[in-house]
Amino acid sequence: MTQDEMKFDVAQAALKYVVKNTIIGVGTGSTANFFIDALATMKDDIIGAVASSVATAERLESHGIKVFDLNEVESISVYIDGADESDDGLNLIKGGGGALTREKIVAAVADSFVCIADESKLVGVMGEFPLPVEVIPMAANYVKRIIEKDIGGQAILRDFTTDNGNHILDIQGLKITDAKALETKLDGIVGVVTNGLFANRGANVLLLGTPNGVKVVSA
Repeated sequence: MTQDEMKFDVAQAALKYVVKNTIIGVGTGSTANFFIDALATMKDDIIGAVASSVATAERLESHGIKVFDLNEVESISVYIDGADESDDGLNLIKGGGGALTREKIVAAVADSFVCIADESKLVGVMGEFPLPVEVIPMAANYVKRIIEKDIGGQAILRDFTTDNGNHILDIQGLKITDAKALETKLDGIVGVVTNGLFANRGANVLLLGTPNGVKVVSA
């Protein structure tokens, strides 16, 4: 079974977590795209969706799914999105696609967070995937110096501009054993918008696509 086939299966499995007659949150990335395409089959069962990126909004709208600005809604029943890495504690690294800040905001508002991924994303210790940190452009070099001095690893400036007009530093060479503490420490650096650790608000459920079907990991 290919990775895309596992992503397809896990996206289909996520449909049962969609709360009918509500507004849901939808993430960004290749696995989220499979979910958006699956969601189109039941678009009349939901009021609409809040998108975590411009690309996601465009894909939702192409399927005829109404997209709401987050400021227009009071609640989101569930947020469904992929991840770049997860550990057994349902802590995640996200932001490989650069939408981490909006993803984190939508996840914070949602009543529950369902993460969908293929089995390769579940690791014993996170950090092999570079940890993204969104930064205000004028602070990029300062934040890079502080990260490398106080946290470790190597912070590489990505050739990318976020939907918010900011830059991203990708931290390589980390072994993340206390995701919540690291998330908080990074967010405390002046010039950081947020970072790609979803630990203080991790997933409630992790759906993993495997060659033998979808595996469910819950808190």
